[in-house]
Amino acid sequence: MVSSRQYMHSNSASIYPRRGTSTSIRANLALIIAILLGSLLPSIAAACSSCGCTLSSDWETQGISTIPGLRLDLRYDHIDQNQLRQGTGTAGSFTFPNNGEIELGTLNRYYTISLDYSPSLAWGLNVVVPYIDRPHETITPDNTAISSSHTRSLGDVRVIGRYQGLFPGMDTGIMFGLKLPSGSINDNFNSGPDAGDQLDRSLQSGTGSTDLILGVYRFGEFNLNWGWFSQALFQQALNTKEKYRLGKSLNVNFGVRYNLSRMVIPLLQINAQVRGRDSGAEDFSEDTGGKLIYLSPGVTINMAGSWKLYSFVQVPLYQQVNELQLAPKWNFSIGVNHRL
Repeated sequence: MVSSRQYMHSNSASIYPRRGTSTSIRANLALIIAILLGSLLPSIAAACSSCGCTLSSDWETQGISTIPGLRLDLRYDHIDQNQLRQGTGTAGSFTFPNNGEIELGTLNRYYTISLDYSPSLAWGLNVVVPYIDRPHETITPDNTAISSSHTRSLGDVRVIGRYQGLFPGMDTGIMFGLKLPSGSINDNFNSGPDAGDQLDRSLQSGTGSTDLILGVYRFGEFNLNWGWFSQALFQQALNTKEKYRLGKSLNVNFGVRYNLSRMVIPLLQINAQVRGRDSGAEDFSEDTGGKLIYLSPGVTINMAGSWKLYSFVQVPLYQQVNELQLAPKWNFSIGVNHRL
């Protein structure tokens, strides 16, 4: 997660398992890989709870389907960062002018298109293209009037491959890919005392960096009606842009699903993220990074013609931010998935 600004969401593991034989060797290997991913983060101070969606919605591409082919996913995420937090609590009152920036609100609307192609059961490739609609209001240092912006732009594209053929049961997979610097880093304030000035880097449509993405996932069944998944996803910037680098992040998700009927499948996820502070010469990088844990109930509805509708609400169980950051009280996601 990022400060009041940059959105990160994890796009990963299946919540609908395929039947397969589980072994302690496979379970231990998945655990070891997750631990190794975590060990790549020695310098992480915290992850930002200010922005929110760590939800996993790639259930169609990792475990649910036994049919290779092309799939389309359309998703909307609503993240209203309207609560100023400090540490693990809400921030106190402020007087103006202030010697620091006091953010008032950031409404993130993310429209995401994902195309997934599986030439076989073992291999797959996922391309994620986000569009960002983000109004933002803040009072910058030594001002009393509000400066505002409204960003409407494509964000950073992600290309993620996966391999699910580690074991005969096809229930454990690895992910590997890149986040590309396709989003803008030149968005400006539209009105107020700072009109025409460039937004903080964590509020830009893109990060300006190419990021490495590594992950592991595993899924299985408790019984005929109950299934589960677990997933860990690590991301690290490989380069800096104008002396600014996004902090490392680690997402860990666990979910269960219940086959209520052939049409309706209730779901429940626990989503956790740890993200380090951004670094660089620009101001306000200290107001980034933190730790968060979300509880995410949801439902999948199987519709006609290979269409699936899914929706989730995320409620924070724990939020810890560095310095002052905006955080949401809840998040909402809805999407459709179609096998072409």
